[in-house]
Amino acid sequence: MTAAQRRRLSTLILGRFARSAVSRASGGSAILARLWPGRTDQLVIAPHDLRTADATRAAEIYAGRFVFAGKIVTCHSRSIFDLEAPSEDWEAALLGFGWLRHLRAADTAISRANARSLIDDWLSNPGRKRPVGRRADVQARRVISLLSQAPLVLTDTDSKFYRRYLRGLTRDIRQLRFALVDIADGVPRLQVLIALCYATLCLANQAGQVRNAARKLSDELQRQILPDGGHISRNPGALIELLLDLLPLRQTFAARNIPPPPALLNAIDRMMPMLRFFRHGDGNFALFNGMSATPSDLLATLLAYDDTRGIPMATMPHSGYERLDAGATTVIVDTGTPPPASVSSEAHAGCLAFELSSGQNRIVINCGMPGTARDSWRVFARATPAHSTAAYHDASSCQFVEHTSMKRLLRGAPIVSGPSEVDSVRELVENGILLSASHDGYLGRFGIVHRRVLVLSDDGRQLDGEDTIAPPDGYRIRGGSADFAIRFHLHPAVKASRLSDARSVMLVLPNREVWTFEALDDRVDLEDSVFLAGNDGPRRTAQIVIRQDARQAGHIRWTFARSASSPSQTTARRAARNEPELPL
Repeated sequence: MTAAQRRRLSTLILGRFARSAVSRASGGSAILARLWPGRTDQLVIAPHDLRTADATRAAEIYAGRFVFAGKIVTCHSRSIFDLEAPSEDWEAALLGFGWLRHLRAADTAISRANARSLIDDWLSNPGRKRPVGRRADVQARRVISLLSQAPLVLTDTDSKFYRRYLRGLTRDIRQLRFALVDIADGVPRLQVLIALCYATLCLANQAGQVRNAARKLSDELQRQILPDGGHISRNPGALIELLLDLLPLRQTFAARNIPPPPALLNAIDRMMPMLRFFRHGDGNFALFNGMSATPSDLLATLLAYDDTRGIPMATMPHSGYERLDAGATTVIVDTGTPPPASVSSEAHAGCLAFELSSGQNRIVINCGMPGTARDSWRVFARATPAHSTAAYHDASSCQFVEHTSMKRLLRGAPIVSGPSEVDSVRELVENGILLSASHDGYLGRFGIVHRRVLVLSDDGRQLDGEDTIAPPDGYRIRGGSADFAIRFHLHPAVKASRLSDARSVMLVLPNREVWTFEALDDRVDLEDSVFLAGNDGPRRTAQIVIRQDARQAGHIRWTFARSASSPSQTTARRAARNEPELPL
C-alpha cells in the first residue's frame, strides 16, 4: 500500500472513530428529548408519495404474503414482525413501511383496517429495536412513509390509536436527529435530512424548527448535488431516489405557504436534466457506479415534472460524463475520477467505460449492479473487467478496501486509490464528433496510461475507437507480464456471432437491425458475461474481448458499424466479395 493510500485510509478510519465517539457521548434520553423540542399532538399535512402503488398488492398483504426484494414471506396468522427476515434487503423494505402505499391505493375499509392493525402491531412489538429497523436510512424511509400515508391510517380512527401513532412517529424522528452524528455520508445522510424537514412541516408545534431543518438540508444539497446536477457519488440511480422525495418536499413547503429554500429549488432544477442525460433510447439509465435496473415507472413520473423537456446536454464536467448523440445512436462515457472516499463504497472502477445504443436497443453496456443480493456480486461488479473498457493485467483501475475488519468498521469497501487525473477533449471533426480521454489509474502500479479515442459519425451509423495502453514520457512498463484486455459487454437481447476471420463479430438487435464489430489488426474473442441490472435478476450474456501485450502492441483500433442490410443480405454480400461467411 502506498503512502497516499495509507493516508486516505487513515482519514476514513479516524473520521469513523470520531463520529462513533461523538455518537456515544451524546447518547441518553435526556439529550434526545432536547433534540426534538415542542409538543407534537397533531398531524397538519400529509405529503404526496410519488412512488408507484399497486392495489393488487394490498390483497397479498391482507392474506399475509409480504413480497419484498425478490423474497416472499407468509406470516400464517403470526406477526410479520416476529418472523426471521430472509434477507437484509427484505427486512429494510418491511420496516421502511413503503408498502403502505399499496394499501392506500386499494382505498377500502379493509385495507385501512389492515394498515392500522399492522402499524399497531409494530408499535407494540419488541422487534422494533432490531438493528435493521434502527438503521438511519430505514428510519428515514419509515418516517416519510408514515407521514405520507397518514390519511390511510388515521381516517376514522380513535384518539387512542392517533396518540400512539404520533408517539411512535416522534420516537423515530428523535432517533433520526440523534443519528445525524454518525450517519453514512451520501444519499443516506440526505434522506435523513429530508425526513426531518418533512417532520417539521407536517407536525404541529414545529414551526420554530422549519428554518433550522431547511438550512441543514440546504447545506447538504449544496455539498452533494454538483453544479451540473449529478450526485457526488456519481451513481445515476441516486438522482431518481432523491428526486422522489425532493419533489413532494417542494410541494409540501408550498402547501404550508412557506417559501421553499432556494437551495432545494436549485438542486431540483439541476438534477432534472441529468435524468435525460443518462437515458438510452429504450428509457433505461446507463449502468455506471452502482446503477441497477431502471425503475421505468418512477422515471416516467419524475420526467413529467421536467418543464424543459429538452435535448440532453452533451457534457457533464463536474460529474465526469460525456454523451455523444448522432442519428439514432447514443454513446455515454465515464470520464470522471472516483468520488470522494466517504461516498465511494458503491463506486465502480469503470473509468473510460462507455455504453452504446441504437434507437430503442442497447448494444454495449456495463454489467451494472443487481437490485437485490448485492453482496454476492459487489466485488465482481465494481471491478474494471465488469465494464466496457480496458483492464490491465486483469486488475482494476481503482483499489478498494479489502480487509473484512476494515470493511466492517467503515461500513463498506471505499476506494483508497484510483485515477487522479482524467483528461478529456471533445471536438467536432470532419463527418463526426471526436472524444479523446485518458486516465492514470494504472500509472503508479504498472507505469502505464490508458487513452481512448472515440469518433461517432454524423449519421450515427459508425463508431470508431482506438485504445492505447502505453507508458507516458519518463515511465516504463513495470512487472513481468504486460497483458491487457479490451472488453465490450453486450446487452442480453443482442445476438452475437463471431465471424470466421477471427477479427469481426456480427450483432443482430431485437428489431433485426445489424451491426458489425471489427478489430482492424487484432484477434477478437466472444466470451460469456453477465448482465446484473435486469428487472428479473442476473442474466447470461456475451462480451467481445480483445487481448494483447502492451510491450508488443499497445494500440488497438476497432469499429462498430451499422449495416443497411438484413443478416441474410449481409451474409450474401460478404460471400460475393469473397469475405468470410457469417455463421448464422
